Amino acid sequence: MPVSDYEMVRAWTQVLELSRLHAGQTVTILTSANTHPQTLATALIATQSMGAIVNRLDLPPVNGEKALSRDALAYLGTTPLTGNKAAIAALKESDLVLDLMTLLFSPEQHEILQAGTKILLAVEPPEVLARLVPTARDKERVTAAAARIGRAREMRVTSAAGTELRCPIGAFPAISEYGYVDEPGRWDHWPSGFVLTWPDEGGASGTIVIDRGDILLPQKSYVDAPIVLTVENGYATRIEGGVDAELLREYMASFSDPEAYAISHIGWGLQPRAHWTTLSLYDREATIGMDARAYEGNFLFSLGPNNEAGGDRTTACHIDIPLRRCTVSLDGEEVVREGKVLDGTSQG
Repeated sequence: MPVSDYEMVRAWTQVLELSRLHAGQTVTILTSANTHPQTLATALIATQSMGAIVNRLDLPPVNGEKALSRDALAYLGTTPLTGNKAAIAALKESDLVLDLMTLLFSPEQHEILQAGTKILLAVEPPEVLARLVPTARDKERVTAAAARIGRAREMRVTSAAGTELRCPIGAFPAISEYGYVDEPGRWDHWPSGFVLTWPDEGGASGTIVIDRGDILLPQKSYVDAPIVLTVENGYATRIEGGVDAELLREYMASFSDPEAYAISHIGWGLQPRAHWTTLSLYDREATIGMDARAYEGNFLFSLGPNNEAGGDRTTACHIDIPLRRCTVSLDGEEVVREGKVLDGTSQG
């Protein structure tokens, strides 16, 4: 159902207030060919009404001739900022960048953040943004989970479907995604609501079963029959099953990059207003699937890069896979049991 401009301006204003935007600060809105016009128009109104100095930087799309999907997260190659010194300089001089284009996993993004600029990504449809406006409570819950990860040295994941995964952790930081940017140099994504880290390099081992009803992203599809991943020394070494497994194998093989098979980030969803079912209600090209990534109680793991966390592994292939009904333990203590978050505030 469409959202009114009035509601979108209200949503933007709440996010910008949580992000500590003040009058006189400089905001640059980063756009491209796939930027949603209502999201852009209402962002312009909200930022100007709060007294910000507002710029719009529109950049041409890249990688379209290489990617197998129109999803912006399906191919992580160069970005419109690669070699674009003038654009990078403008963004580094901004207090806040509203990324309505999708700038991820790039050295340019890290350079901008290191300058103290805040970056907020917002590319889901307005209907999703309005439903999943972040709150201060989201931050409290997610940061508490991140602190718990920060004290742990092993994450274990099991499920009745057959998942048995062990990941040593601690070499990489725990990341909180709660939907707004309230500190200099912070990146976040509206909407979100989950916690994650990366396994120590080469340490993840075991079996991951992607069961019927689990989701593959960027494919944006529900799995019809189980896919079994064998994980050895931090990499998925076998992908077995029926047609769904074959589709995943062929897609990943198209990148011709062994780093695509590395276990990337691992964590769980904490957003009760996100839903496992929502992906079935949208056209595939209308969403990047943030409901699937954030819904409360999922175990979200990824295949591909770790440079977002400061590692040196880069690859154009990035796959996110949220699983249902998993049990997640940190150093032997359950934090998610069969898809239910055990932090005392679960609404799942």
